[in-house]
Amino acid sequence: MDPWFPIETDRLLLREFRVSDEPDIHEYACDPEVVRYTDWGPNTRDITQSVLRRWLKEQEHGLEHSVTLAIELKSEKRLIGTIRIEVKDERARTADFGYSLNRRYWNQGYTTEAAHALIDAAVRRIGLRRIWATCDTRNVASYRVMEKLGMRREATFRKDVLQKGEWRDSHLYAILAEEWLAREEAKAEIAEAFESRAAGV
Repeated sequence: MDPWFPIETDRLLLREFRVSDEPDIHEYACDPEVVRYTDWGPNTRDITQSVLRRWLKEQEHGLEHSVTLAIELKSEKRLIGTIRIEVKDERARTADFGYSLNRRYWNQGYTTEAAHALIDAAVRRIGLRRIWATCDTRNVASYRVMEKLGMRREATFRKDVLQKGEWRDSHLYAILAEEWLAREEAKAEIAEAFESRAAGV
């Protein structure tokens, strides 16, 4: 992938990791509620340190097909979560993504804001054709984020992931580049019409 980050939104900065991020990463990664529907965690301190070392090493060498970024809340200048995208089929230009967020920052739109920025970069700057994600069928908050992004549920897989000793069911959501661009264009047109009406044009 060509350099396409950091990405700045109204409230967030999607950026590379720093050694100083370790306490903030561990705060969410050791939280049983945050990792309730994941196939990893809760982390010990050693696991968090090992994961961060791996991410830092990947940044040094660069990865063509997988990127994990810190989600920094600009107002607090601290990491509040992470977001990842991985190209699964270079020829078909498809990728999946995932995210984790500190529980103290849930229900404030941060995950949707970060995922929106990531998908927009994936389509416009990386040139991907199809972006998808999966989640535990019980993880309502996660799939609501995908629905807010305009992704559609394409499938439900039965007992496809071994998660903390139990087989889980998963929803698959996806969006095509042309769908994303059409949706963003429509949103821009609505915003422009609203601004014109407010200005009395």
